[in-house]
Amino acid sequence: MIFTYFAVPPAFQKRVLMIGIIGAIVLRTIMILIGGWLLSEFHWVLYVFGAFLIITGIKMWWAAGKEADLDGNPALKLLRRVMSVSKNYDGENFFTLENGKRIATPLFMVICLVGLTDVIFAVDSIPAIFANTSDPFIVLTSNVFAILGLRAMFFLLQAAASKFHLLNYGLAVILVFIGTKMVLIDIYKIPVAVSLAVVVGILVVTMLISVRTAGGPAGGVKALDR
Repeated sequence: MIFTYFAVPPAFQKRVLMIGIIGAIVLRTIMILIGGWLLSEFHWVLYVFGAFLIITGIKMWWAAGKEADLDGNPALKLLRRVMSVSKNYDGENFFTLENGKRIATPLFMVICLVGLTDVIFAVDSIPAIFANTSDPFIVLTSNVFAILGLRAMFFLLQAAASKFHLLNYGLAVILVFIGTKMVLIDIYKIPVAVSLAVVVGILVVTMLISVRTAGGPAGGVKALDR
């Protein structure tokens, strides 16, 4: 969505993804260490993480299928208020000179938004991993290995995203399920194998329905209603 909004040339996308991956590793490492410390000191934080995932999943369900409006993005509005941005790209440069003044290029805006977006996703995904293990080392290494594959996965998923237009609904259900698992952890601990089966099952069902309802998001919603 960000690449489309800023009309990022394909030749620049690889560099943006690489810088985004490096930033993601740094930011997630910080968040995981803080999250691990909080869990070790305050067990009740697990309930907060779980409730957050449930709320996020519900919000994702209602937002799925709707056209995203990047113009209304608070982060983008803030960036535009604090810095001047050129209307044109200057190669792969993040800053350029216009009328003797050094200003940011759209590519710099893209880098900032990619980093902020990853932080938002990390707020969802990191608590979800803590639902399976409280070992910060396992959480960190699993995140790092996942992030290192993002560059290649991006170009694969970019082409496949339109085929799985109902995937956001499935992800929303998964977030609610994992959040519920965290909230109930002291009452009933759902086995990891069961959790994995539920997650895989939701993804498979969602993808199959997406393929069968090739009429687009509207048709997908009707299929889910049925």
